[in-house]
Amino acid sequence: MHMNRQNLYYAIFAIFGILIVHEFWQQSQSVEAVPYSRLEAMLKEGQITELNIYDNYITGTLKQGVEGNKQVVVANRVDPRLAEQLSQYNVPFTQVYESKFFSTLLSWIVPALVFFGIWILIFRKFVGKQGMGGGFMNIGKSKAKVYVEQETGVRFEDVAGVDESKAELQEIIDFLKAPEEYGKLGARMPKGILLVGPPGTGKTLLARAVAGEASVPFFSISGSEFVEMFVGVGAARVRDLFDQARKSAPAIIFIDELDALGRARTAAGFGGNDEREQTLNQLLVELDGFDPSAGLVLLAATNRPEVLDPALLRAGRFDRQVLVDRPDKAGRVAILKVHMKKVHLAADVNPEHVADLTTGFSGADLANLVNEAALLATRRKADKVAMEDFSQAIERIVAGLEKKNRLLNPKERRIVAYHEMGHALTALALPGSDPVYKISIIPRGIGALGYTMQRPTEDRFLMTKEELEYKIAVLLGGRAAEKLVFNHLSTGAADDIARATDIARNMVTRYGMDDDIGFVVYEETQQNFLTQQQHTHHSPYGCSASDNTARRIDTSVRRIIDESFALSYKIVERNREVMEKCVQLLLEKETLVESELAELTKDMHRIDDMALPETQHTSS
Repeated sequence: MHMNRQNLYYAIFAIFGILIVHEFWQQSQSVEAVPYSRLEAMLKEGQITELNIYDNYITGTLKQGVEGNKQVVVANRVDPRLAEQLSQYNVPFTQVYESKFFSTLLSWIVPALVFFGIWILIFRKFVGKQGMGGGFMNIGKSKAKVYVEQETGVRFEDVAGVDESKAELQEIIDFLKAPEEYGKLGARMPKGILLVGPPGTGKTLLARAVAGEASVPFFSISGSEFVEMFVGVGAARVRDLFDQARKSAPAIIFIDELDALGRARTAAGFGGNDEREQTLNQLLVELDGFDPSAGLVLLAATNRPEVLDPALLRAGRFDRQVLVDRPDKAGRVAILKVHMKKVHLAADVNPEHVADLTTGFSGADLANLVNEAALLATRRKADKVAMEDFSQAIERIVAGLEKKNRLLNPKERRIVAYHEMGHALTALALPGSDPVYKISIIPRGIGALGYTMQRPTEDRFLMTKEELEYKIAVLLGGRAAEKLVFNHLSTGAADDIARATDIARNMVTRYGMDDDIGFVVYEETQQNFLTQQQHTHHSPYGCSASDNTARRIDTSVRRIIDESFALSYKIVERNREVMEKCVQLLLEKETLVESELAELTKDMHRIDDMALPETQHTSS
């Protein structure tokens, strides 16, 4: 029935088409367009029986039997005065009318199109997909990326060195897969889990691994994507994000860089109309409003927990905080093995040896180290990455780029050589100091004219008073060698003195390691997760301390520095012959490694359990 109706429509359209074509054909057969001069001639000859005059043209009906089968002629009108002038020349002429339809049409359409295009560009710039999340109608829509199952390409076996953190997150994954198992004893899963740690330790990588392990939707978004120029947009996006997650429950919401959204509110802010504050308030409401038994879990990551709002961290919102810290030696070995799978290694590469040289490196630092070593091996046209490539990569990361073109004059080279050898000999003489791995007088980085690298034998978390004093002595060993050999001082020890002074001042004002000052904290230092920089400010004790107390603190710091310098001077003085021999070889080769240094210093005088030299001091 349907096909018959379609055939009927096709037939009707075909008939109309045939009739229209026939009409045009018939008109073309019976009407002929002639010049105006020809029309005048036909009038004079009496061939036209009737004229029809229009604004722009004239039609004439021909007598029977004239001009074959043509019945009507048509000609454009010409002004009578002009026609009278032209008729005397016996030349055919006609009036041509130029059509202005298209030009008039374009004069209206083109400007309109130009302004419309400009408006579209401006609209897209301010409320388009990039600026406002998909257009004006989608201004409050969340821009979260949704990952399902293994689309992230990261699994837990790809994340090493953070076993405790993985165990915490594995519990979340098991709950989402089987929530009834966790509800037997009345337990409930935390509403929010906050991943806290320094940059590069693998917080975002852990979250992506959760997306790879879980078979539930995983909503990933950055905290900065909630904050926009217009007030209320961020709060709308928070509501939309949680609405989407509820519809897809069980699901995981991951907010990276939470500090961009959850910074602590202060009285100095803009008040209730502040966009950031409204967004944070909406997030707090949403955290109170969902039931974790429905299968919705919030993950967040930050490297600045000290700036987060206390209301965000209270129980019932982010119930659990998981520390993702820098890995220890075993963790570094595991991380190196993960990244070393991607490169071709030589037989002499030992992950444990590399881990010994990378104390304090984060997971991102170790990944960068493996890549730098591979680049160095590629640069020297090698087939495999050798241990020497890893050593050079560590030096580039720690000390900076080697600058062989920076030529030092012979006097400066000797000063730098004695300075670095003073560090090395002091470290080798003192018990408990990290062994010296390499000495070099090749300039590196921005201001380093030489460097002495020490290799820690183990990870340390506590240091005694004697160990800190020995560390100060190692830092001042370069200055002691300069004073012993040249009997003058240079600017090369500026950084060493600054670091030694910081350690001594912390011993007195923070660690309570000075008998004269006692166990009182006069300065508190807050450590920042972001850069590990220490920002020192005075505590109430320091604010109320008298000038006499401040003078005693300065005296104690000065005493520790002086005693440590005296110890360093004594070490380099007793090993003057060994130092001269080492310096000569260092000036020739520019670099000494651990094995060469051990051979040269096997006969040096080492100080075991040496007490610091007694120096007389008074307290005023």
